[in-house]
Amino acid sequence: MIIKSNNIYLPNRTIDGYIEVSEGKIASIFTSYDGDDYTDYGDSYLIPGFIDLHAHGYGMGSFTHEGTLDSLDRMSQSLLTQGVTSFLPTTGTESLDSIISSSNVVNEFLDKDYKNGANVLGIHYEGPFINKSRKGMQKEEYCINPSIEFFEKMMGDLSIDKVKLITIAPELDGAKTFCQYAMKNNIQLSIGHSDADFETIREMKQYGLNGVTHTFSGMKGFHHRELGVAGAALYFDDLYCEFAKQTGLTVLPEALDLAIRLKGLDKITLCSDSVGLAHVKKPFYHYIRQTEFIPDGDYIILKHDDGSVKRINRFTMDDMDDIEIGYLTSVKNLIKNNNLSLRNITKIASENTAKYINVFDRKGSIEVNKDADLVVMDSCYDVISTYVNGELRYKN
Repeated sequence: MIIKSNNIYLPNRTIDGYIEVSEGKIASIFTSYDGDDYTDYGDSYLIPGFIDLHAHGYGMGSFTHEGTLDSLDRMSQSLLTQGVTSFLPTTGTESLDSIISSSNVVNEFLDKDYKNGANVLGIHYEGPFINKSRKGMQKEEYCINPSIEFFEKMMGDLSIDKVKLITIAPELDGAKTFCQYAMKNNIQLSIGHSDADFETIREMKQYGLNGVTHTFSGMKGFHHRELGVAGAALYFDDLYCEFAKQTGLTVLPEALDLAIRLKGLDKITLCSDSVGLAHVKKPFYHYIRQTEFIPDGDYIILKHDDGSVKRINRFTMDDMDDIEIGYLTSVKNLIKNNNLSLRNITKIASENTAKYINVFDRKGSIEVNKDADLVVMDSCYDVISTYVNGELRYKN
């Protein structure tokens, strides 16, 4: 298969050319071709697929609220519409039985090799090793100190090599021992839902703390005499700063811009932190969106604080941004509000995310011998086509 575009985004340049795909990989990239057996996308942008390292659910499925193989499959298909070609299903701070069940679902999903949607690269455990004082929307009763014994139970049938990322509060008792264990097993660790002071992070960084979960949110803030987690995220050059849902509600564009100015783009990553709000099991009030979500069979009713009401089918992608901001909307907001170029976007949404969880050898950029995870966008940054391992899995 050969794909043509006048705007192929290679790591350091943009070319008018062709990509040959063979057995799921990028076999070659060239600028001239005499044949006529290719798909021509004209002036549309051809970029590497986005990688979402922090997604609890989205669109037609929710890993968090449903927790089934079918819901994970529906979620993976929904993410294709956002240009996401790979992701980490992300747990919340739940009971041990619930986390075991989630782990087993990911394990079975990978074993059965689902090929309908975006690739599942492994799992992200957001908790339960987080600080109750910074729990945010996590459940306080399930926040516990880090424990290797507890962790090995909560993996269920999932092998440790499929654990790609853990969010942890490094100030908790037992954190040092657990971090050393995770580092030995090549698990990436992010500081999140944490009340750690600056000196604790300075000390603990050597044990594998390499990033910060949803920067500025759910963490000890900055003070000029105590920099906290937020200050440490900005100060230490080697810490990746993850930013979620660029709506301006949780993190102002100016706050993100400040991080970019201080850190540069090399250590910024983008995620959705979406949860699949269409699939809540009981009425739920979202204090940031000022909306109550009420399940109604195959539909979800949105009752906004301004008095407006909307009823949406939760098994279609129509109007999903009314329910929850997707990855693609965050991308568009970054371009609009932070003046980022599409090349900047591929840096923070594809390249950096791949590097952070150590899959850049096969994902995150358009290069020969890498997986053919490709997204085609029009001039308005809407997704036209999404390819996963060379397969056209979504066409708008």
